[in-house]
Amino acid sequence: MSTERIKELLELMEEHALAELELEEGDFKLRLAKHTAPAMVAAAPLMQHAPTPAPVGTEQEDPAVDNSDLTPLTSPIVGTFYQASSPEAAPFVKVGDTVTADTVVCIVEAMKVMNEIKAEKDGVIAEILVKNGEAIEYGQPLFLLK
Repeated sequence: MSTERIKELLELMEEHALAELELEEGDFKLRLAKHTAPAMVAAAPLMQHAPTPAPVGTEQEDPAVDNSDLTPLTSPIVGTFYQASSPEAAPFVKVGDTVTADTVVCIVEAMKVMNEIKAEKDGVIAEILVKNGEAIEYGQPLFLLK
């Protein structure tokens, strides 16, 4: 594969905001992956001002409760959120679980590729903000960590 073809693929990834691209041509296999920082600086202030729907099975929070000690864990890519590796498997994390930076907290499927998402921070899962199988956006808060 030529350098020019690889440059075209990189431009295609940028143009369509793809995090990963895999290509097979005969015996030749190429995998390109862009690793971005999972957290957006602007995400924390947005959480304080924009109401978020409560996850299924939880009650709305009391508006008098101070959430300033909570840190959002955001999605590094666009895709579909999965709490477990398969429908029969236990969720990677539940509310109250302690996580480290290397703890896998969910999977985001993007273009048929299953991407393990790690906490990137130490903390305790305070809230799960999305439902299993829900479409998510880049930078969307998925969890709140204490």
